[in-house]
Formats: sequence, C-alpha cells, structure tokens
Amino acid sequence: MRATRVLTVAVLAVAVLMAATLGGWGGRAPDAAGRAVQVGRPAPEITGGPWINSEPLSLAGLRGRVVLVEFWTYG
Repeated sequence: MRATRVLTVAVLAVAVLMAATLGGWGGRAPDAAGRAVQVGRPAPEITGGPWINSEPLSLAGLRGRVVLVEFWTYG
C-alpha cells in the first residue's frame, strides 16, 4: 500500500514537472521589446550583426519560404 502511494506521488510529480517544462505555465512569450507575440500577426523584424556572403535578409523578403531560425550563444 505504501509503495503504491509513493509511486503515485512520484508519477504525479514527474507529470507536473514535464508539463511545466514542455508546456510552460502561462501566457505568451514576450518578443525582444517585451510585447506579447501574437499568433496570426507578422513577426517582428530580426536584426543582427554584419552579413558575410550576402546582403542582410528581411522577414518580408522571406515571405512564403520555410525559414529556420537558430538561436545560440557562447558560454
């Protein structure tokens, strides 16, 4: 009986942690300016450093194409 209760509590705890990690706890994620990003609206323009092999791209110029945006940092 005790082992069943401990197992049930452990499974529930893992489920809550997974829901918190994967689903988030609330609201929409803010964009760079701190505003909530809204589905169905145009994405804010992405700015970055200098480009090496081409002119800078804009999201408007990529409309209708599949775009992969990879965010990473040193450290």
